[in-house]
Amino acid sequence: MEHYGVLSLIPPLVAIIIAILSKNVVISLFTGSFLGVLVLSSFSPITAVKSLIGDYFFVQLTDSYNAGVLVLLMFIGGFIALIEKSGGAQAFAGKVTKLINTKTKAQMSAWFGGILIFFSDLGTPLIVGPIFEPIFDKLKISREKLAWIIDSTASPIAVLVPFIGWGVYVMGLIQKEFEALSITQSDFTAFVKAIPFQIYPILAVTMVPLIASSKLDFSAMLKAEQRVENTGKLYWDSSNPQRKSEKVSEYEASNSKASLVIAPLVVLFITLFSILIPLGFPMKPVGGSDFRIALTTAYLFAAIVLIGLMVYYKTKTFNESFSIYINGMQKMVYVSITLVLAWSLGATIKNLGTANYIIQLLSGNVPVALIPAILFILGACVSFATGSSWGTFAIMMPLAIPMAVSLDASIYVCIGAVLSGGLFGDHCSPISDTTILSSTGAGCDLVDHVKTQLPYAVLNGSITLVGFLIAGVINSEISVVISFTILLISVFLLSKSNKNKSEVKTIEIIQN
Repeated sequence: MEHYGVLSLIPPLVAIIIAILSKNVVISLFTGSFLGVLVLSSFSPITAVKSLIGDYFFVQLTDSYNAGVLVLLMFIGGFIALIEKSGGAQAFAGKVTKLINTKTKAQMSAWFGGILIFFSDLGTPLIVGPIFEPIFDKLKISREKLAWIIDSTASPIAVLVPFIGWGVYVMGLIQKEFEALSITQSDFTAFVKAIPFQIYPILAVTMVPLIASSKLDFSAMLKAEQRVENTGKLYWDSSNPQRKSEKVSEYEASNSKASLVIAPLVVLFITLFSILIPLGFPMKPVGGSDFRIALTTAYLFAAIVLIGLMVYYKTKTFNESFSIYINGMQKMVYVSITLVLAWSLGATIKNLGTANYIIQLLSGNVPVALIPAILFILGACVSFATGSSWGTFAIMMPLAIPMAVSLDASIYVCIGAVLSGGLFGDHCSPISDTTILSSTGAGCDLVDHVKTQLPYAVLNGSITLVGFLIAGVINSEISVVISFTILLISVFLLSKSNKNKSEVKTIEIIQN
């Protein structure tokens, strides 16, 4: 396994440190990418700059997958701007707050919305976020909490479904290894059997209703919730939100209707599924490219309907609506730049052999029972350092499956360990594209999102590690049941501890 040794760790570590200290993701990603290319260019600054632009920025922009994501983001950005400026989200919030009138109901509704839009990890943050943003603001729930909820229902849901982009991608990796090892079992069967061992994604999804129902917040998330509750501030003074919400005038608000949200979303879903069903969805896997084309088409048709409704209800003229649409597209330029830089850093890290170096450092002669836990830790380290769960899957799957076969470990447990590690590291990393999109959808600062999500992710990650230690021994689906039970107990104990602390503070206030 080729790598640049300890030098390969410098780019991701520098990018992560600068992102946390400066809260400027663009600078951190650019610096990390430049340092990586500098190493690859034998420390020639001019050669490094030329290579960074020509071999990384240009290449990332011309990659068909990346280009599809960027085009999709433009259409999503235009649609979001229309939703916000139409006042439909506010009108919808006004209607549903009669039903969604508590913090618990709001969080559960956002969680359910994220599950409902299971077909796209990109769609979940950028649809659910702007719609629930005014509801969360009205009920004084932090934007950071909304970002955590949509991040917990984006990639964790997507990686559990075999017939969408994530599942298709993972099954392709599995099939490649099966062919090399002459394993006759289908990749689909292997993926389905590995679902119960995707412990981290399962815990991430199920943790949201537990936190919402127990009213438990802790660490940085508790501070964010207290900020909104006590001061009404949506952000910290030093925050730099990924996306700032549009202001709606009183005239627009008075003429707005909830149908300005509902009708376009109905059109979006009808268009999407009418394109996907002839391709075999949901019974057959649909390629990622087909999914992105379908989503882009759906967002375009939804935007056309929304512009028509805005003109009909006289909230905006056609020219004003079209201008809002184009401006919304332009607002996605910052997110697009961030993604291109994140992809470039990921490509740089791959060329440096960062993952190979991490694997070499941590791998060795170990008992078979520890293999799933080690694969989980390795996957988390690679994903955190690269900011890419997809890249982690591609790196780790060729290691995990042959290792499982040669050492007689469970293939399904090992696949689940790789997928869980990739998601865990992704949730902890400030350079992850899904983390960036979640903070964008919720309209909060990226670093604030990472800080508030990290304690929840670490709790789930720690329990997941215990789960794989158990799975390595008993090789049974009971490991996920035990893991979920530990999560339940942990939430109960934390909730009880917070309640006791609150009662002590109340008594102290009364006595003083």
